[in-house]
Amino acid sequence: MRFIGSVIDKLQRHPKRIVFPEGTEPRVLQAARQYYSLRLGAPVLLGDRTRIKDLAQALNISLDGLRIINPAESEELENFARRFQILRRAKGMKILEAREAMLQPNFFGAMMVAMHQADGFVSGANQNVGTVLRPLFQIIKVAPQTTTASSCQVMEVEDSRYGEQGVLFMADCGVIPEPTVEQLADIAVSTAQLARHLLGVRPRVALLSFSTKGSSQHPSLGRIQAAAALAQKNADAKSLDALFDGELQVDTALVPEIAVRKTPEGKILGNANVLIFPDLNSGNIASKLVRHIARANAYGQILLGLDRPAADVSRGSTAHDIVGVAAIVGVQAIDYDVLYPGAGKNLPGEETGSNS
Repeated sequence: MRFIGSVIDKLQRHPKRIVFPEGTEPRVLQAARQYYSLRLGAPVLLGDRTRIKDLAQALNISLDGLRIINPAESEELENFARRFQILRRAKGMKILEAREAMLQPNFFGAMMVAMHQADGFVSGANQNVGTVLRPLFQIIKVAPQTTTASSCQVMEVEDSRYGEQGVLFMADCGVIPEPTVEQLADIAVSTAQLARHLLGVRPRVALLSFSTKGSSQHPSLGRIQAAAALAQKNADAKSLDALFDGELQVDTALVPEIAVRKTPEGKILGNANVLIFPDLNSGNIASKLVRHIARANAYGQILLGLDRPAADVSRGSTAHDIVGVAAIVGVQAIDYDVLYPGAGKNLPGEETGSNS
């Protein structure tokens, strides 16, 4: 709780509005209640008002301070539909289709954030990844000067010898199945930026593999080596003070005694606080192993590279996990343009905007 405690402290000084599209999910309702009780800002629940009130009564949860919006009854429905139709006009979308989409809470919530009617978006507690990501990619899209949208998990383990006092950033665990060299480098830099933003320390980024510095020979290893070099080059160009090294086995990345034996000339020497996986299989498997076997506090998926702050939580998330993710999204929203310069400037459906 050390890490998330510091995030909560910061957000209490700069409260933010987070929209939760799954307003009728018990864990989300509990998380929204905690979010407000911790003085983190204003939670917005989407869904049928009567169902949410009945659920709150059944769970003995006060709705005081929680805003409830039913997209079907919102005065913004027609405006949101018009803007979405403009965004998707090239795909042949008609206004009736756009309106049907806006009746879906994830689409409505994404549009709220895009229109600055909420500061961040958290969904996924009872929906699959595609259902959450599709509205975000269609409405919010990627930030300026950014080409890759990805995700990371923030892990907080009890053993403070690992990562940054027990905090590890792991990516990509939720979006890109088989990243290219350029995508892998983008994922590494974006995750390093988030680590720097949240922890205030120098990111030490390990691009992981089954091999350490050529200990094995396989064509796939060249991609990781190239991505590590490109990530360092791109970070230097952004004046991001971070170290990138790869390819590294995970023990070489995390255990100094092993790193000294395997890579005595290495940059990180077993002190990585950011772990970048070669593909989505390894990232997703590893993050769930750490979460369940090490009983880590897991916060994610925090989405990286989007024009507004958002997260796609796991269907296995607890209310505590969801509050933590919402707090991280809220802290990102405080000064999101530090992470992504120029983000949040354009409104969807503006004919002159770059998102149209």
